[in-house]
Amino acid sequence: MNIVTEIKEFQSLRKQLKNKTIGFIPTMGNLHDGHFSLCKRAHIENEATIVSIFINPTQFNQASDFEHYPRTLEQDIAALTSQNVDFLFCPNGQAMYPDQYEVQVTETHLSLIMEGACRPGHFNGMLTVVLKLLNLVQPTRAYFGEKDYQQLLLVKKMVNALFVPVEIIACETIRAEDGLALSSRNSRLSEEQRKKAASFSHFLRSSKTVQEAVSQLEKIDFKIDYITEEWQRRLAAIWIGNVRLIDNIPITCEKNAYE
Repeated sequence: MNIVTEIKEFQSLRKQLKNKTIGFIPTMGNLHDGHFSLCKRAHIENEATIVSIFINPTQFNQASDFEHYPRTLEQDIAALTSQNVDFLFCPNGQAMYPDQYEVQVTETHLSLIMEGACRPGHFNGMLTVVLKLLNLVQPTRAYFGEKDYQQLLLVKKMVNALFVPVEIIACETIRAEDGLALSSRNSRLSEEQRKKAASFSHFLRSSKTVQEAVSQLEKIDFKIDYITEEWQRRLAAIWIGNVRLIDNIPITCEKNAYE
């Protein structure tokens, strides 16, 4: 695996891949089996696989959340070496934002609800960095997990609206045995909080109505940002202590799958 930190070096290496199909997985590091499932699919469907690790400061609407985000680069590099990844791209913030974030990508409809309402500015930062990375990597296909479903829809919308020549591949959410969606934020949970977190996906899936899910989760002291139904999915964001988790399930799925 070739590790590249400088943008100019990466652009030079990218030219050498001009005749190959490229699968791309953008990440913020602290990698887990959900990320690795994207790597495996990219390897199967493309001639070269590129992963990026960049903890993007502009998509954190709280400075403390950015400061506490897990940084595990050495561990991530060790894990990626067994994932058939050809290139790991790890740029720094100054290189990615030479304009000091004066140029931004803004969506004015879908980005204003749910995550956008709870985290002002989050989607501007996300869309801006994803577009920068897609322009640098120029992949054939880019892989995104369905756990961040609103993000996935926004990336697809941006790519279509701005005529970015890439296919966005949606990949199924990977879960732990108890049903909790894998997330880098899970590593911030205490042992007790982690056991409690399993109730999140359980009640989201098993409750017949949104209000029942809200009631069940509030009874065990979850703080709820939202639970709602859109796009034939039930989507939710909750807090366990100072850790915020999101999840979504297809409304048509068996709601007792983890009972």
